[in-house]
Amino acid sequence: MQPVLYEYLPILVFLVIAGGIALAMVGGSLLAARQKPYAEKLSAYECGFEAFDDARRRFDVRYYLVAILFIIFDLEVAFLFPWAVALKGIGAFGFWSMMAFLGVLTVGFIYEWCKGALEWE
Repeated sequence: MQPVLYEYLPILVFLVIAGGIALAMVGGSLLAARQKPYAEKLSAYECGFEAFDDARRRFDVRYYLVAILFIIFDLEVAFLFPWAVALKGIGAFGFWSMMAFLGVLTVGFIYEWCKGALEWE
């Protein structure tokens, strides 16, 4: 091997170890868990409705509303971590700025809750 390629050896070792651990966990779950597949367990559930042939068929849009709400509140949590780490350095202004941000999000959440956007019938 060339000396330049020796610098990439730790990455290769990491990938081999990660792949080995992944294979061991999948193999272990196949050996240890009871495998009893049935129609309900194997059905598609990610999209919130049954799969269909016609792409122009109407479907319930509430799934997408819930997904958008999840993304919004997930981003809120993503903003909270760096804010909490830097809170000591940003002082009172940073604290009250985040409280205003959380207040706006809380008002929006309450509005959506009252409008029934979170109910799934």
